[in-house]
Amino acid sequence: MLASRIRVSAIATLVTLGAAALAFGEGADAPPSKKVNINTASPVELTYLPRIGARVAERIVERRKEKPFARAEELMEVKGIGEKLFLTLKPYVSVTGPTTLNTKVRLSSSPSAGRASSPAPASAPKEKPANAVPVGKGR
Repeated sequence: MLASRIRVSAIATLVTLGAAALAFGEGADAPPSKKVNINTASPVELTYLPRIGARVAERIVERRKEKPFARAEELMEVKGIGEKLFLTLKPYVSVTGPTTLNTKVRLSSSPSAGRASSPAPASAPKEKPANAVPVGKGR
């Protein structure tokens, strides 16, 4: 009898802890709550999006004058926004609701950007081993 109570108590504790872990974990992976509504935002508000400047913001406004965005993926129809840039913008974009993003989103630099600014290491000239066979036409 006591063993079954301990077992039930242990299962109940595990279920409670599991539910709490899931609830906590969902908050960690959730996209930012700050959004820009691409159907109502001004060009200035659109420039708050990462890697979006004034020209692309104007193109977004022109595109939505023709036809409002039904889905965020339609942003890729705007010149200057490809799939890669869209994936960067996706967490910050919505087609409904108010615009809540009020400052420019700055993304951390990529590892390749850091390498481009640092000087390239000098490579030592490669020496041929003494027993190397020449490679080429007819040799």
